[in-house]
Amino acid sequence: MTGRWVERLTLSHFRSHARLEIAPDARPVAIYGPNGAGKTNLLEAVSLLSPGRGIRRAQADDIAARGAALGWKVSGRISEGRGPGHEIDLRHEPGGQREVRIDGKVARQHALGRILRIIWLVPSMDRIWSEGAEGRRRFLDRVTLSFLPGHAEASLAYEKAMRERNRLLKDQVRDGHWYRALEGQMATQGARIMASRRDAVGRIRAAQQEAGSAFPVAELDLVAGGEETEEGLLRSFHDGRAADLAAGRTLSGPHRGDLSVHYAAKGIPARECSTGEQKALLISIVLANARALAAETGQPPILLLDEVAAHLDADRRARLYDEICAIGTQAWMTGTGSDLFDGLGARAQYLAVNETDGQSTVECA
Repeated sequence: MTGRWVERLTLSHFRSHARLEIAPDARPVAIYGPNGAGKTNLLEAVSLLSPGRGIRRAQADDIAARGAALGWKVSGRISEGRGPGHEIDLRHEPGGQREVRIDGKVARQHALGRILRIIWLVPSMDRIWSEGAEGRRRFLDRVTLSFLPGHAEASLAYEKAMRERNRLLKDQVRDGHWYRALEGQMATQGARIMASRRDAVGRIRAAQQEAGSAFPVAELDLVAGGEETEEGLLRSFHDGRAADLAAGRTLSGPHRGDLSVHYAAKGIPARECSTGEQKALLISIVLANARALAAETGQPPILLLDEVAAHLDADRRARLYDEICAIGTQAWMTGTGSDLFDGLGARAQYLAVNETDGQSTVECA
């Protein structure tokens, strides 16, 4: 299957990479080297070619190389098979805003979602089933965004209106006139968010049932966190003002939602599973997400899998690689040693990353 992939990645003053240009092909990219060498920095750079703050959720000012006063830059040439492809340029100067250009024209960040679909799994997500709902909501919204790029616009509009409403609540403003327009915006966008999330959950469910996998089926359900229709949300915002005033924030809405996940074969919540089972459930969802996108659009998403192989035995690693190759995705994967990728063989391309005096070097292996 032919989709879009990064065929050239150029970094300037990006964390430990002072200057780098690599030209991968559509095969999986296996990146190996010692801890702290700069492997994850490569995945972070690729993740920034999609909407949001990337796999580390870092502030733009924190990404520049230590001591660099010129800011940073990430450029990606996106291949589209036989099509013309796209050029994405991201740059940031100290104290300024991140600038996005697509094919030479200034663009909003959410426009990146219409160029590349990128899904990731990083070690910080390993605790997603046992910690608070915020991480699960963020994960769900990334999944939703991969299917429906317009989800980013709805989320941004909802959050902007909610921030304004929360400001009124903190200032103890009681005149309903100040709330009506904001609550109308929140209700409209909130209903879009809830419908999109429910749609995405349904697609993941279907993708898991339709294809066999070496990883366990994760039974997903959406916890709404309140009303889901525009009318219901508008009513709940109006009726909840007294409680919201007392709390100084909005207490109901999509920002209070959650994702419920069970290990289907065992019938137990993910939070009660072993560490290995929780990881396997995450991988299962990510693979289902990729399969669903590939089937729907004909273009597999890019996968970013940071240190995923280290927590799997050799047999399950081999099965993971088989599934990745079957999907046809350009998966960027990191590990400390090249032996972790033995199951890929010639199906992948290899990058060796090392570090000297705080600077990373990358060699094609």
